[in-house]
Amino acid sequence: MEVFQQSKVQEKGAGAQAAPRPRICMPTARDFTKRAYQCGQYEAQDVLREIDDVDLIHLDADPGFRFKESWQRRLLFRDLSKRLIYLNPGLRPVQLTREYDLFLVRCQTWWDLPYINAIQGWKDSCKTSVCWIDELWAAAIPQYKYWLDSLKQFDHVIVGCSGTVAPLSKALDRPCGWLPAAVDTVRFSPYPNPPVRAIDMYSIGRRWDGIHRALLDAAESRSFFYVYDTFPSIAEREVYDHQQHRAFFANMAKRSRYFMVAPGKVDELGETKGQVEVGHRYYEGAAAGTVMIGQPPDSEVFKQLFDWPDAVIQTQPDGSDVLEVLGGLNLEPERVSAISQRNASEALLRHDWVYRWKEILQIAGLEPRPSLSVRERRLKDLADQVTNSVPEAITS
Repeated sequence: MEVFQQSKVQEKGAGAQAAPRPRICMPTARDFTKRAYQCGQYEAQDVLREIDDVDLIHLDADPGFRFKESWQRRLLFRDLSKRLIYLNPGLRPVQLTREYDLFLVRCQTWWDLPYINAIQGWKDSCKTSVCWIDELWAAAIPQYKYWLDSLKQFDHVIVGCSGTVAPLSKALDRPCGWLPAAVDTVRFSPYPNPPVRAIDMYSIGRRWDGIHRALLDAAESRSFFYVYDTFPSIAEREVYDHQQHRAFFANMAKRSRYFMVAPGKVDELGETKGQVEVGHRYYEGAAAGTVMIGQPPDSEVFKQLFDWPDAVIQTQPDGSDVLEVLGGLNLEPERVSAISQRNASEALLRHDWVYRWKEILQIAGLEPRPSLSVRERRLKDLADQVTNSVPEAITS
């Protein structure tokens, strides 16, 4: 059994004297699974470590983990005993050696939930607990009846899909909360030194085939630099390093004039059953100061989160008007520049991970550390620079 001491898990300030006592215990799977879609989650964890006193518990896999995890997942949907969800899926056991104010679990999907079973007796070592599951679709809740009760072991349950809150609260017979996604806006912001936007259109992840074909034709027939994924399921691929992956993504985005967006899992109607959610691309595209092209989610949540003019320039999913829309924008460089600056500024002030973690701390009853305010001031200063800067379209 692995015993976690502060010297092992406190990566920052290893040589510092009298380091603050970590008050948050947060497990991470970054050492044994680095799929591209998980990198944003690890980015969120990194921001929390910057603004608070965190023991990041690095979980690791024992030999045979992949086989055992696959076996456990297949059987979970038929587990009448409802005990499989509490089994360790083949990770090295961890024993905590101190007490914490908060046990904080950030799951990309519910598949991550069994990982915490490697941390033995965490409830005895942590005063309160929060489980924040980013992606959980309401239509799937009836299928999850064999493991759903495991969420009751947490004091607070948060989901990233707003349409899931009510049905999940009903299924658990207790109130659940909602928090939207976010992004490390410091990493994604093109400011204070905006690079030249040499990429005309950047498309990553899910896309509408009609729009993609129209953009391919433009890239073949004219001077139009279109960057896009060339193989399917890129999000499932393992990356070398999550920070390098996010830096690469950010550097591409802030060098792109236009950025393709669509509602979450827009091409997976069988999974979403029509539930409309705000995907991560909107936060990333805005933070990078791109002009977002595509479809704004038809939901009140999106209207609240992105309530400024031209947050998304709408096009038809079949691609019939996308080239016309882009051509019109190219004739209005001042408008394009204003959209870019407004998106970057609003993201810095509203959609950085620090604002989400601040709400989590409030839910857990913890006062923010001074370092949280330091990051907030940094974001405000960057946003002021955006507002006072010379329009990008004029200088590039």
